[in-house]
Amino acid sequence: MTQTSESATWLTQEAYDRLTAELEYLSGPSRLEIAKRIEAAREEGDLRENGGYHAAKEEQGKREWRIRQLQVLLAKAKVGEPPADDGVVEPGMVIRAQVAGDAMTFLLGSREVAGHADIDVYSPTSPLGEAITGRRVGDTTSYTTPNGRQISVDIVEAKPFTG
Repeated sequence: MTQTSESATWLTQEAYDRLTAELEYLSGPSRLEIAKRIEAAREEGDLRENGGYHAAKEEQGKREWRIRQLQVLLAKAKVGEPPADDGVVEPGMVIRAQVAGDAMTFLLGSREVAGHADIDVYSPTSPLGEAITGRRVGDTTSYTTPNGRQISVDIVEAKPFTG
């Protein structure tokens, strides 16, 4: 997922389908499974010292949080093709850059788009993301860290993320 504005979330069709399937599972079969675990633990008696009951309730809370997170994300989703392969840095791109002299490769976007890919992810709204968005391969820019340090960034490559 990558932000195209504060309210819209860009997702590839693959990411949208994967997240929709996760929401359907969590809202259906997963809810039934956790409800059965809670009921079985409740039947064991004293709930104050029932570790199985407390673990199931905690798991239920985590699953309900993820359901709400997915509902909000998918409601704001804009499904489409990855960005153009034109060398312009934008959300949905894998960036190779020299950051403070160190080589880095990362996805400008969101962990939701990256899925299970083994890649670092930086938000377009992070200081680094804001500094490089709209720049081109070959550009040099900088951003200020929270402690006030200026960090130089040389953009080496910007390619659409393909998963």
